[in-house]
Amino acid sequence: MIKILIVDDHKMFVEGLESILNKEEDIQIVHRCHEGKDVFNHDLLASIDIILMDINLPDMSGIEVTKRILKMKENLKILVLSMHDEESYISEVLKSGALGYVLKNTGRKELITAIRTVSAGRTYFSEAITNTIMNGLMNSNKKSKPQEKQVPKITRREKEVLDLIMDENTNQEIANQLFISLKTVEAHRSNLLSKLNARNTAGLVRKAIEMELA
Repeated sequence: MIKILIVDDHKMFVEGLESILNKEEDIQIVHRCHEGKDVFNHDLLASIDIILMDINLPDMSGIEVTKRILKMKENLKILVLSMHDEESYISEVLKSGALGYVLKNTGRKELITAIRTVSAGRTYFSEAITNTIMNGLMNSNKKSKPQEKQVPKITRREKEVLDLIMDENTNQEIANQLFISLKTVEAHRSNLLSKLNARNTAGLVRKAIEMELA
């Protein structure tokens, strides 16, 4: 028999839960609390297996209640029932030690499945909650992934000029080595400065190293 404590301040919602759960032969509602402070009773906690916990309680957060309860009875199973599907709430619930998170608009069949799953010591999250968790992980990975370097395309001749600049050759020396005019070298240098977004030779060298062009 799965012995349950319901912690929720919405009496109509609690009555609805009771009408659903009382039809299950393996589930028994032992008690219900409408405020967080009423939960911290050793005798009460000793008589139950699982708590159906709301997040928004009149006197304190259901997440804080969860943390404090698990310090008192660490093997107690807690399934959060909430209307909130925001990532911030889900993250705090996961940190609190609760084993499951189900939205209040879930159907009877899923609720029963969640209770039995959590009661067995396994985690259960409704589909909407799982999607929020996965989207959060994906966004986190995108933010942490370093941006790829934007490497400009340079011509073969510009690469030759760049290599000679990196070797500290003057424009005239580059012209002599490549058998091109001084004006052509200056044009290539100007193009390189523009493509690498550099203002001078020192900046050009630094950008070339950063972009692994040299």
